[in-house]
Amino acid sequence: MKYKTLVKKLNLSEADFETIKKTVADVESKTTGEIAVAVAPESTHYSFWELLAANVFAAIVLVVLLPFSDVIRGLYRNLYWQNEPSWILPLFYIISCFAAVVIAFYLSNIPAVDRIIIPRAVRMSCVTHRAFRYFTESGVYDTAEHSGILIFVSYMERQVRIIADRGISEKISQDLWNLIADELAENLKKGQTAVAFESAIKKCGELLAENFPPHEENPNELSDGLVVLEDAEWY
Repeated sequence: MKYKTLVKKLNLSEADFETIKKTVADVESKTTGEIAVAVAPESTHYSFWELLAANVFAAIVLVVLLPFSDVIRGLYRNLYWQNEPSWILPLFYIISCFAAVVIAFYLSNIPAVDRIIIPRAVRMSCVTHRAFRYFTESGVYDTAEHSGILIFVSYMERQVRIIADRGISEKISQDLWNLIADELAENLKKGQTAVAFESAIKKCGELLAENFPPHEENPNELSDGLVVLEDAEWY
């Protein structure tokens, strides 16, 4: 999914990006904690499951067509008058199955269909892995006091993860972050993307400010804006 497509689906404007960036900056001014925010089109490519679904669909098409072989042969006899080629019926089935695979594979790349054919456990695991990967890539794990958190949204899977560094985990239960993540997912479901992110950032900031009050020197160690990630790499 292209950058512009994802931004359009999330209903985000340039003003929304600026608002989210300002919200992060305001929150971080009250704490030594750092907040990174990212959204990805999907957490990985699910080609195995999409191709599996496409082949299952093709097999169903073949099973449905087999009882009609005499009818299909009769149609070809009308075209050839008589003595139709012996290979014409097998070729018909081959083309039909190939077409079924192509069509089903194309349809399976639609996010709504993907969420049906890909097991929930697989989607949840992939989102968690992608979130931890970005947690490392973005440097959230490497703040001075290990007080960084990542708010990660994966659009296709409709999943949210909030990952806290070890300095935070020693003071704040993961259950509290999960509650904020659940609320963020619910607000995103309503189509209130900018408001959803702002609310989640502020609530994360309140927990951080309570446990990690600001020092006299409070450098900004991470980017404040919402980062829109590219499509996941092929594995």
